[in-house]
Amino acid sequence: MTEIYCMTQRHKYWNETICLAEKCSWKAGPCLAQKMKNNDFGTWERVFVACVNGKVAGFCTLTEKDELPKEYKFTPFIGFVFVDEPYRGKRLSELMIQSAILYARELGYKKVYIMSGEIGLYEKYGFEKLGDYQTIYGSIDQLFVKSTI
Repeated sequence: MTEIYCMTQRHKYWNETICLAEKCSWKAGPCLAQKMKNNDFGTWERVFVACVNGKVAGFCTLTEKDELPKEYKFTPFIGFVFVDEPYRGKRLSELMIQSAILYARELGYKKVYIMSGEIGLYEKYGFEKLGDYQTIYGSIDQLFVKSTI
């Protein structure tokens, strides 16, 4: 059984999600793990987790900002989208993203954004590319947008 949870620090899967983020094959995982350990999230920001048969299989976040410089006013962002290798191909990313979009809609947002270097991934979830933007790290990533309505 697959379940998606919208989490804050008190959630039962918080620490297990930190463990997956720390050991995951993606270089951004440890960064999320540290954010979670420090509870470095605004009051409405959340971590979403996909659990398969009670085991954490993937995660993403919904936050005010991502890797764009402050002069850009886009918000909110879905970020840190990751599914552990044994669980790929089961549409977990899509389920987590849908949950994050529904939560953003509940908060009153009309659009959500994703920054990514992936080509063809977010378009299949209905996101539209706005363009290529320089990040706060000096790299260039694509900015995608999707309506929450």
